[in-house]
Amino acid sequence: MDWNEIREKARENMKGYCRGCKRCDGIACAGEVPGMGGTGTGNGFIENVKALDRWKVKLKTLHDVLKPDITTSLFGFQVKMPVLAAPMTGLKGNAGGYLSEREYDMMVAEACKNVGTIFMSGDANDKDMYPAGIDAIKSTGVLGIPFSKPRTVEEIIEKAKIAKEAGAVAFGVDVDGAGLIMMIKSGQFVGPKSRKEIEMIVENIELPLILKGIMTAEEAMIAAEAGVKAIVVSNHGGRVLDHTMGTADVLPDITKAVGDKIDVLVDGGVRTGIDVLKMLSLGAKAVLIGRPIMIAAHGGGREAIEFYLNKVADELYQAMILTGCKDLKNVPEVYKAS
Repeated sequence: MDWNEIREKARENMKGYCRGCKRCDGIACAGEVPGMGGTGTGNGFIENVKALDRWKVKLKTLHDVLKPDITTSLFGFQVKMPVLAAPMTGLKGNAGGYLSEREYDMMVAEACKNVGTIFMSGDANDKDMYPAGIDAIKSTGVLGIPFSKPRTVEEIIEKAKIAKEAGAVAFGVDVDGAGLIMMIKSGQFVGPKSRKEIEMIVENIELPLILKGIMTAEEAMIAAEAGVKAIVVSNHGGRVLDHTMGTADVLPDITKAVGDKIDVLVDGGVRTGIDVLKMLSLGAKAVLIGRPIMIAAHGGGREAIEFYLNKVADELYQAMILTGCKDLKNVPEVYKAS
């Protein structure tokens, strides 16, 4: 199996919704929402990739690191790589409808279980999107984390209960979906969450809570003080607000602010193992990857997803050897290019 062949097949199956670019950087698909691009000018998506590009590593080969350990622990579970499948929905409108929500969730869940990492599922205006992820977690037994959009507190608590019953290891809220017009127009409430509301959710669910869509140190501290277990530094792939900063640029201030109070995860522009290592060096515990996994699914199904995840893991392993990094507790320093 070859990544270029997977991309070409995905381009065909996604019917123009994604071009399967050699580098998935948001330029060719700028403004294509619905579609795989970033909203408006596409700057938020593009900036995620540029922000990662600005950080550099130092090549080191005079050391004794021969077999780096790329495993990590999340939510009390050992995973084989610090790379998780991001929650993705809306395949019909964003990817052409070649795969149904259930087909996609099932193949990603199976792939994540097979490679030993965590599967995350999403939520949106279609009432079947959340159950599709829940059913994938139930049927595969994968380490799974369903995400709810920022609905009413009562609706979120109910979705967390469903997640618990399905055997999920944690539960998330996509707080950066607060301004999703498509959901508001369909008569479904989404909106920002106050600290008091977050505390209510924490107090009334039986799973660790993750907030996805944190982009400032101030809001990271609010989440930590409200009892949240983890945050995802994310601008929703640049799909909800134009001209946001790249996640790699805001990550250091956020991780410095919260210290070891909560786990900090991150997404946005991560494509390769060296991208993963950079994000870890900037303070993240693990990364989420979305668009490339969507491309893999459309280019070769479960096997292609496993191929891609293992490819990223191999690249991370190699990058750790070439930076003298023996494990994820001893990541190398990174340097911002001027």
